[in-house]
Amino acid sequence: MGEERQLDKILIKNLVLKNVTGVDSWQRLKSQPVVITVELYTDITAAGNSDHVTSSIHYGHVTKAISKLTETGTFKSIEELGHAIVRVCCVDFGAERTTVRVEQPKALLHAAAAGVLLSRAKDDFNGITEKETTGVASGLGKEDIVFVKDLRLSTIIGVNPWEREEKQVVVVNLTVFPSMLLAKDESSKSYHLRTLVRTLTRYIESSGYKTVEAFAVALARIAIEKCHVNKIRVRIEKPSAILFADASGIEVTRDRAWLKQVLEQEKAANKVFAHHNVVVGKEVPAPYTQTAYIALGSNVGDRAKNIYTALDLLESECQSVVLDTSFLYETPPMYFTEQPAFLNAACKIATCLEPHQLLERLKHVEASLGRQASFRNAPRPVDLDILFYNDLVMESETLSIPHIAIQEREFVLWPLCDIAKDMEHPKLYKTCGQLLSQLLKVAAETEEGPAKIDKVIPIKGEQMWKWKAKTYIMGILNTTPDSFSDGGSYVDVDKAVAAAERMKEEGADIIDIGGMSTRPGADDQFPEQEEIDRVVPVIKKLRERGFDLPISIDTFRASVAEAAVLAGASLINDISGGARDPNMLHVMANTKVPVCLMHMRGDAKTMMEMTTYENNDVVEDVTRQLHSLVQNALAAGVCRWNIIIDPGLGFAKTAQQDIDILRHLGEMVNGSESVLDGFPSLMGPSRKKFIGSLTGVEKADQRSFGTAGAVAASIAGGANILRVHDVRPMWEVTRVCDSIWRS
Repeated sequence: MGEERQLDKILIKNLVLKNVTGVDSWQRLKSQPVVITVELYTDITAAGNSDHVTSSIHYGHVTKAISKLTETGTFKSIEELGHAIVRVCCVDFGAERTTVRVEQPKALLHAAAAGVLLSRAKDDFNGITEKETTGVASGLGKEDIVFVKDLRLSTIIGVNPWEREEKQVVVVNLTVFPSMLLAKDESSKSYHLRTLVRTLTRYIESSGYKTVEAFAVALARIAIEKCHVNKIRVRIEKPSAILFADASGIEVTRDRAWLKQVLEQEKAANKVFAHHNVVVGKEVPAPYTQTAYIALGSNVGDRAKNIYTALDLLESECQSVVLDTSFLYETPPMYFTEQPAFLNAACKIATCLEPHQLLERLKHVEASLGRQASFRNAPRPVDLDILFYNDLVMESETLSIPHIAIQEREFVLWPLCDIAKDMEHPKLYKTCGQLLSQLLKVAAETEEGPAKIDKVIPIKGEQMWKWKAKTYIMGILNTTPDSFSDGGSYVDVDKAVAAAERMKEEGADIIDIGGMSTRPGADDQFPEQEEIDRVVPVIKKLRERGFDLPISIDTFRASVAEAAVLAGASLINDISGGARDPNMLHVMANTKVPVCLMHMRGDAKTMMEMTTYENNDVVEDVTRQLHSLVQNALAAGVCRWNIIIDPGLGFAKTAQQDIDILRHLGEMVNGSESVLDGFPSLMGPSRKKFIGSLTGVEKADQRSFGTAGAVAASIAGGANILRVHDVRPMWEVTRVCDSIWRS
């Protein structure tokens, strides 16, 4: 075989031109500078021998052609501009191969530049009329990169004590390999570089890694797992790390194959690595390669039931898998206002259907739930709209994608931001979070002000709890012989029923019935049927007597939860967060009732030996573990709006750790950067040991005054539900506290 011919290069370096390419760093469609470098591969032997420029490719002519193309054209992205320049060089000027680098110095607020590097050969354009080629003929497409240059942000990073106190600047360089040739048998989802940077920026500025190694790998994982890139190189530099050096740092390259291996390792080890940040959800069939976001609304009949049914039909009738759901919102009607309030939600699906096919199936679901042809914006049992379909932009007589009214509807943007806050609108060049913020600012300046929208939970049938309205009281009813405070008091069914009715009169909003003591050292291994026999007769008798409050079942056993819900319970309160019984998450998803996921370690006999937390930071560790429990529940199909979290006071925690949680509860559950932000919380401080330690009151049933203090602290921290023994006194405490902190 002969040797491959060595080609020469003709260079045009850092040609600065003006062009409209996408939007600038403030999302404005304006002319902005681009810096172009071109390498044309050709054979200059003839020109070298003859000294005649006509025997070569004239770089002056190439410069004029590129300048005309760039300054007279409008391009959606720098990738599109790069492809156009490559085509000119290979097709119009006959270069055997061309490499083009295009930079936008003003593309991103905190970065020096964003850009693209493309290489194509003349063979890639044979018979091709499209503007862009994949580079499959030459194989050069694998070398394509999109990059972010010198993204400067501040974060906590380092192992030294002084590095844990103050944020320092890090310089991040990202190199993304977007080619579909790298994805092999996997589908490649398009993405926006700006959205990738926003997502990573949010994570960087709120993180606190000790090592740049874990930090860099975490960023790579987010890019692959959340932003769907095929392959990425992350380079991180710390300019302040070494006094006599410009910087220290690390560079890592990761791809989808690596992520798949990591997920398998985490699953096998039943733990997550330090760079863990996102949990992969349900199993998705191979053909379901398209991603769509669907809005759901209902204001006729049993609204919550209509939405649950629609979600089921999305999977059974629409060749889709529901990957995620939003919180649930009760919203006033818009446009035609003389009608009942709506329940609104959004979901993310994977599907194999094309947009018009998906629309047709959604209309079928609406019809099957009783929606009939009527006037525009009329009341309806269910309304299903396609908000986004991948990053597609399309217009037809029957369908517009993205949905044309997203930016003007709070009732769409609130739930959409729960599951796609950082997703960029492909026509408006703003994320969903930015669109909502912009809409709220505009609404605040109007006479009517923002719409009255309530985040709600369907607590029992059509009964809704509004999380902003009040703090809800959960009365404790233990049908056990050995609970720490009231063991043996209500083992008799009639006594238990009477106690529940008394708590209702005293102001309880829900009754929590438990048939197993979980105090330290208790026996939690007795037969499941015995636990069922303790709780189900009480629930049945209460319902037979017309007891109309919601009832919670306090258990970590799936069979007990299922039997209790069948008997009339309307909430599952699991101290293990769904972790101890492998069937529990399945029961939670199938019963479609609200669930409380509590943090604990070990079991009743071992938990108080497991009070050592990473970095001695119980708040951070519990927050992270609760987030993992939430992600597991979502992945199992539990709706986001049905999830309540409980930090688990007294469970695998010392008295000081309980106090730390109470002190920092607001940061855990309401902090804008917290992974638990948005989830309602339950606190159970009633008569706990830490109160006795602080007050010196040894008998649990005499700790009411201390409990009142802990209840007040919980409400100040943003707790939504208080689980208590002494209902009337704690009801009075919540009335006062709500008037201070919830008014």
